[in-house]
Amino acid sequence: MCGAGKHADFFRFDWKSQRWNLVVVAGTIIGGYIGANLLSHESAVAIDPSTIKELQTLGFESAGMAYLPSELFGNTVFSDLKSLALLIIGGLLVGFGARYAGGCTSGHAISGLSNLQLPSLIAVIGFFIGGLFMVHVLFPLIF
Repeated sequence: MCGAGKHADFFRFDWKSQRWNLVVVAGTIIGGYIGANLLSHESAVAIDPSTIKELQTLGFESAGMAYLPSELFGNTVFSDLKSLALLIIGGLLVGFGARYAGGCTSGHAISGLSNLQLPSLIAVIGFFIGGLFMVHVLFPLIF
């Protein structure tokens, strides 16, 4: 993709034979829109008051009022360069990580671990370490 396959074997992938992936992506986007706008009647979520206060100190004023913080997932993200860069970089890292790990977090955690596959156990441990590092170290630095 974008010519990276010419420089590294890891990125050599036959995208034309995998067009069904685009249908999955389109379905995910359309399904998410339908679920959020047509099937959700109440957007309030029950969160512990101490968690709401902590999130508000980090700048998330919508904590406890919606499932997704509008500070990260509102339409204003497209006008804020920092938020847009975080979404793009995060998306690229997730895509790269899923390809590099040979599957997504759910696939390794559910299917791989239930089949007692050592690579899946290593991947899941890595996912948890990465997630903890992001939440406790990088997230406070970014916000």
